[in-house]
Amino acid sequence: MSLLHLLTELKQAQWVNLSHRIDADIPMFSAFEAPSVETLFTVQEHGFYARRFAFATQTGTHIDAPGHFVAGSGMLESLDLKDLLLPLYVINREAAVQANADYELSVADIDAFEQEHGRIPAGSFVAFASGWSRRWPDKAAFANADEHGHAHVPGWSLDALKFLFEQRQIKAVGHETLDTDSAVAFRHNNALIGEYYVLEHGFQVEVLNKLYELPATGALISIAFPDFKDAPGFPVRAIAIVPQP
Repeated sequence: MSLLHLLTELKQAQWVNLSHRIDADIPMFSAFEAPSVETLFTVQEHGFYARRFAFATQTGTHIDAPGHFVAGSGMLESLDLKDLLLPLYVINREAAVQANADYELSVADIDAFEQEHGRIPAGSFVAFASGWSRRWPDKAAFANADEHGHAHVPGWSLDALKFLFEQRQIKAVGHETLDTDSAVAFRHNNALIGEYYVLEHGFQVEVLNKLYELPATGALISIAFPDFKDAPGFPVRAIAIVPQP
């Protein structure tokens, strides 16, 4: 089969934008300044239009390189280009998260997923569909803080991450929230232990959108970002390519 034929097949699939649009009012890590934009030149005055955008590397839907957390590890330029197009497996626990905002995706969830859909193959991208992206761009809803100011946000359990990377040899994980770990786990550990583990073993894409629209299996995920030197992360255009039913 030629590459042109493969492209024709892909174009016949459904393409789903998994990235949120970035502006100055989006939910983000509180230590970062909001994104900003400056117009440098206009068509009317200069004959061409150019703008300067300023933002932290972990803004909006973004990829985290190992070096984001793990000292001495690779930045984005170290990732294999072939790992930016991967088979996508989506574990949907939106109903559980609606019942418990502190929900952590568990090994039992993965076992149940595999009993229904088959074993997750090595080299996959596994996403946790929590439905949290439905709250975007409401900052208060995204943080989901209680009367004491404590956030209640779902995340991956460390055991689930270890199972996926060590027993299934996956390449990466993704989720709809700002962090890998649940907010409760972060408060308990005073650290993002799950995120550190992921970046020791692979990479991740955070703040994904519309995972709840995707099938559990059969899709591909494409991840695109510019080639900056020494970038520990960057906003991405993430696209799910989904076979037509």
